Amino acid sequence: MNDILPDVSARWQYFEGTVKQLLNSYGYREIRMPIVEQTALFKRSIGEVTDIVEKEMYTFEDRNGDSLTLRPEGTAGCVRACEEHGLTYNQQQRLYYMGPMFRHERPQKGRYRQFHQIGVETFGMTGPDIDAELILLSARLWRQLGILSHLTLELNTLGSSEARQAYRTALVAYLEQHLDQLDDDSRRRLSSNPLRILDSKDESTRQVLQGAPSFYDYIDAESLEHFNRLKAMLDDAGVDYVVNPTLVRGLDYYGKTVFEWTTTALGAQGTVCAGGRYDGLVEQLGGKPTPAVGFAMGVERLILLLETLEAFPATLDQHIDVYLLAVGQDIDHQALLLAERLRSELPELRLQTHCGGGSFKSQMKKADRSGAAIALLLGEDEVAQGQVSIKYLREARDQVSVALGDLASYLKENTAL
Repeated sequence: MNDILPDVSARWQYFEGTVKQLLNSYGYREIRMPIVEQTALFKRSIGEVTDIVEKEMYTFEDRNGDSLTLRPEGTAGCVRACEEHGLTYNQQQRLYYMGPMFRHERPQKGRYRQFHQIGVETFGMTGPDIDAELILLSARLWRQLGILSHLTLELNTLGSSEARQAYRTALVAYLEQHLDQLDDDSRRRLSSNPLRILDSKDESTRQVLQGAPSFYDYIDAESLEHFNRLKAMLDDAGVDYVVNPTLVRGLDYYGKTVFEWTTTALGAQGTVCAGGRYDGLVEQLGGKPTPAVGFAMGVERLILLLETLEAFPATLDQHIDVYLLAVGQDIDHQALLLAERLRSELPELRLQTHCGGGSFKSQMKKADRSGAAIALLLGEDEVAQGQVSIKYLREARDQVSVALGDLASYLKENTAL
């Protein structure tokens, strides 16, 4: 778990602000859920034999003896909240959330035990058009951030639960003939979650999988039509994708469409955004049958990707425009009043007032270190004359004096407001 320090928090604000603005433009609304839920919620939704539930959840008993868990992902909590407050039955919802998640996994580059996700969930829509909208929305986000060319969209369909069960039986029968060639994790998953073996990174297991039955021989006609229509929509919208038949996702609740946005810009291929359709989850958690599809993106990994590609705007590192110095006896309160007036007249101005006294030289050093483009000098002479001196810190321009009454208009014309 790590701290996000002021030097980098502006990048987080930029990223989160860009995502929020885009989601709002598509008509999505924010929902905020608690970070602690009943442990049973995740066991019922994610699946008791998944790595998350078996190895990674932060689970504890509270004073009443109830088993609680820090949320490892957001979908289950979102479904619980929507069902609890009557937001799903016979309704359509387009929702999003952002915040910390918790998994006790091995930390690696861009992955932490407290990590942050932005999740998008939709309810009440059965067709592939909403699947396509989510993918188009994410593609637009990458385009706005300037990183689309460094991401690959991978698609697959997991079919209906009946089709998955039939394929599971055939896959297990095949893999049981090659037990000695499977890695330990795959042998363990054979009886609990065999579809996850398709995603194995072990070379010996991958060799065995080359001869495994094809899922597409078992997929039901409705799911195949849904998938083909989705691909046609993406084709018409000009969104490139790769069909990956081994893409299964790690959570039990997915069916039909699954997708991932991956990148190789961070070294080994990594996923930065993933999701899919989970039509059975609302009913599984006690609600009425409700179609649903969503995705989640890892904020840390995307921040790291934007940094690696130098895709952040250069102005983010400049957190103020103007630094106001107060030099002389009892000038500090005059400076504070002037600063408040400027903030009222120029709401977009990023203005920092020097506090704590000090010589002119020491204040100028702090003004320079602040990164501001302009220093406003307010001393006894300026106060007496009703003026303020303006010194340019990043440009070779002469120092000028401006009447206090004209200061706001002068700054508006000479800063990027």
